[in-house]
Amino acid sequence: HRTITGDAGPHLLITAGVHGDEYEPMAAVRALAQRFDARTLRGRVTLVPIVNQSAFARAARCGDDGLDLARVCPGDVDGSVTMKAAAALTRMIGEADYYIDLHTGGTIYNIMPLCGYGLATASRDVLDAQRRMARAFDLPIVWGCDGRADGRSLSAARDAGVPAIYTEFGGGVDFSPHVVYAYVEGCLNVAAELGMIDRDRPASAVKYVVEDDRDDSGYLQIKHPATCDGFFEHAVRVGDVVRVGQPLGHVLAGPFGERRVAVPAGDTGLVLFLKRVVSVKQGEGLGGILPIVEPGEVRFDREGN
Repeated sequence: HRTITGDAGPHLLITAGVHGDEYEPMAAVRALAQRFDARTLRGRVTLVPIVNQSAFARAARCGDDGLDLARVCPGDVDGSVTMKAAAALTRMIGEADYYIDLHTGGTIYNIMPLCGYGLATASRDVLDAQRRMARAFDLPIVWGCDGRADGRSLSAARDAGVPAIYTEFGGGVDFSPHVVYAYVEGCLNVAAELGMIDRDRPASAVKYVVEDDRDDSGYLQIKHPATCDGFFEHAVRVGDVVRVGQPLGHVLAGPFGERRVAVPAGDTGLVLFLKRVVSVKQGEGLGGILPIVEPGEVRFDREGN
């Protein structure tokens, strides 16, 4: 990691590579090392381009021990390679005043550009700071999700009382320079919002603001699970508007696809993400819906209202 120190001010931590197959965030953090200038910076910025070295070496979501770093925080300094990485990340989060964690859909999913945060926080001040940061990052979707699940980088921030946001954008085997650009600009926008650098505020690109406090609203990997092994045929694209019950696609089971199982949308809204890898196993999440159709703001409470 690298820390750039300027005059007195807050400490911002920016990480990438929690998953080893998410490359655009890694490139963005490397680029940010050239964009923050200690001579004009108010505060400190710590940049970590690859949190999960073991997973990166495998070009995979998980490291050599098969663990997902985003499910095992706060980790264990005496544990396996992923547990040690999670412990180191948790320590760094606790030392920061603000935190940004950059992600993509990896090689498995394609996801619309969003900036998210947890609604379960230590205080109203933390939640307000997260809302400010997420809007300042300036991706089209601002998404507040339940935030009660443990094991995440954001749950480590939640427990430490550190305002934190995360991003998702794109995914697949191709490298997308436009994602890198959006992430660099977004991090600089947040630094400006926090008073750490001087930077003109761009015209807002935010179109959708959703706060969804329902259980597991932010747990993407469990949405629309496959009911059988097979071959996933998409019927929609990321960003399409669907109605509840409309097929997101079909899983074709059997050697010749003789069994065709529909995957009905569980909500009305935008197709937020879809599984890109055609081969699927029973229980794998195939896609998710952002429960909003028109640009604007929507809030859902734990009872679904």
